[in-house]
Amino acid sequence: MTFPADMQRGLALRSYLAATYLIPLVAKPILRRRLQRGKEHPTRWREKLAHGLAPRPDGPLIWLHAVGLGEVLSLRGLIDRLGKARPDLFFLVTSTTAASADVFAKNAPARTIHQFLPLDAPSYRRRFLDHFAPDMCIWVEQDIWPGMVSDLAAHGVPQCMIAARMNAKSFRAHQRAASLYRDLYGAMAMVTAQNQATADRLKALGAEVQVTGSLKPAAPPLQSDPDACDTIMQHLAGRRVWAVAPAHPEDIAIARAAHTLLRETDPSALLIIAPRFPDRPLECDGPRRSLGALPDSDDPVWLFDTFGEMGLVYRLAHAALIGGTFSDIEGHNPWEAAALGCAIMHGPRVAHFATDFAHLCDVSGARKVETADDVVTALTSTQLDTTINNAAGAIATASATVDTLLQRLLLILEAPDAP
Repeated sequence: MTFPADMQRGLALRSYLAATYLIPLVAKPILRRRLQRGKEHPTRWREKLAHGLAPRPDGPLIWLHAVGLGEVLSLRGLIDRLGKARPDLFFLVTSTTAASADVFAKNAPARTIHQFLPLDAPSYRRRFLDHFAPDMCIWVEQDIWPGMVSDLAAHGVPQCMIAARMNAKSFRAHQRAASLYRDLYGAMAMVTAQNQATADRLKALGAEVQVTGSLKPAAPPLQSDPDACDTIMQHLAGRRVWAVAPAHPEDIAIARAAHTLLRETDPSALLIIAPRFPDRPLECDGPRRSLGALPDSDDPVWLFDTFGEMGLVYRLAHAALIGGTFSDIEGHNPWEAAALGCAIMHGPRVAHFATDFAHLCDVSGARKVETADDVVTALTSTQLDTTINNAAGAIATASATVDTLLQRLLLILEAPDAP
């Protein structure tokens, strides 16, 4: 796909592209300050300057970009399906956050490499695109870089934006640069949205959109060390184990209150607290996973203060209170727990994953809780296993939608100029 006329590279986009020539003047100092604050990967931060890039695989390469950890992990199901349909394909996944690289490395599909997306400056874009020469680019959910879109279009590389999500606040921000986004969406061979509200907002910005849902339900289960899992399960045998994850302070407060109530009738119950940011200080008088400690039989709480072990948490717990649902975080991905047979509870605030939680609740595959008493009622319900089975059915239904999306992507890859 290319920009066939100047009107598709309007004033806003031309102004943006001109401004990107200034990025190298400030890029290194900013990245180094972020590195000192722990916000950049300690050994790979120069990838954001398009240096130290991984070798390009020898074969057709699909590049997929997602901003952070949750979005990157959601790509795994689609990549698996593309890889099985076309065994000759290789995949490049880019993101911008440091945490996404380490966790994705433990869960990466076959024939897939990860890089940090370079800053949107002409020299960085050129170095990155000359090196990887992707055969297709897929922008996922909400992160789209105008300079990269423009350069890819100029090179005739087909681009798609899939599983887009845009809330009302983001839409208002996009409206302030409506002509810019009209040009960007016009360069896409396909745009799909997670829900109708997002589709309507994208249409208002000039995109042609179809609703295909989220990629997250189709992602395979998160990985964990099977030996460690077996050992811990044997150690915890006979105990009611549940989790709050990925947890923020508000979620932890509700979970602790519920656990105090639960232990009045089940003194052996164990709560696993898996914080969203394990490196931040958190008061806990129980054992810590980061120190290699296992809970004793009378320990009520176990702090999982480690990165990249959510697959283990959800395997150990029979139920999980999904974090971010009691604060302005507005939720985290519930499908990771569902994929591992973990019953889902969530608080009242789920705006960032509204479609996902609504889908699960519609089939009784998740349970909304608002108080500590609600959590205890859910944990002790005889319907807990039914909730797990219903969530598994929702995963199967949603996965079929991703299979349809897969076929459309392959058609674009194989015939990018077809109408």
